[in-house]
Amino acid sequence: MRDKLTPLFRFLLSAAVVGAALCAGKTAWTHYMESPWTRDGRVHADIISISADVAGMVASVPVHDNQLVHAGDILFTVDPARYRAALAQAEAALAAQQAEVRQRGRHAQRRARLDDDIVSAENREDAGDVADAATARLRAAQAARDLAKLNLERTVVRAPADGYVTNLQIHAGDYAAAGAARMALVDSASFYVIGYFEETRLPALRAGATAEIRLMGGGPALRGHIDSIARGITDRDASGPGLLADVHPTFNWVRLAQRVPVRIALDKTALPLVAGATCTVEIKGG
Repeated sequence: MRDKLTPLFRFLLSAAVVGAALCAGKTAWTHYMESPWTRDGRVHADIISISADVAGMVASVPVHDNQLVHAGDILFTVDPARYRAALAQAEAALAAQQAEVRQRGRHAQRRARLDDDIVSAENREDAGDVADAATARLRAAQAARDLAKLNLERTVVRAPADGYVTNLQIHAGDYAAAGAARMALVDSASFYVIGYFEETRLPALRAGATAEIRLMGGGPALRGHIDSIARGITDRDASGPGLLADVHPTFNWVRLAQRVPVRIALDKTALPLVAGATCTVEIKGG
């Protein structure tokens, strides 16, 4: 009896092993080839270019590379001596113009009270026009004073947001040109992930779906959700030399799927992130 059961047992055992292997293979194929996930993910953040709004010698740089700063903290200062002098000059010009406006106004008022036998109507109108012109110059002097005051305030460069100073390329004694970026600020509240998914997996993606992100550097998994899906990528075959299409040869049995950027908004996390780090993105609620 035992000899008769042995072949049957072997057959059932072999069938179970083959069935388990097929099931595992199908599960692996579904996960790796059909489920919405990608290893091609990158951590991104808003990078703010920091530059001086006014030119001059750098007086001080109270921060160092990779330092965490808060909005309003001083990043560096430009020598304010020239701009203080410009403000004093603008204030003096404003004071002189205010005096002229008062003088021209009194003249116009005196002529307005005189009879036509003493002052002609034309002379009276000319005096009023001169007073109006002086008032216009006063407004210009006020604008020049406000601009000089603003330039003096802009000699102190402050952090526009909380973040990390990076690529610091300015030191005391350097010359800072207006508009030339001298450091970058990584906005600490702006981190997000871009997952580059194959176009064949896009039907399984939708905005709001839950995402799980695992950094290549290790650590606990991050949670997030799909914020948006890109609606355009570069078509490398669209134009070539002379605006003619430069079509690369393809084969019917080898056709690579294009990768489309999908923006993943991160849920709150205390894990320190690095812009540019590589990660794996898996969509759980596709």
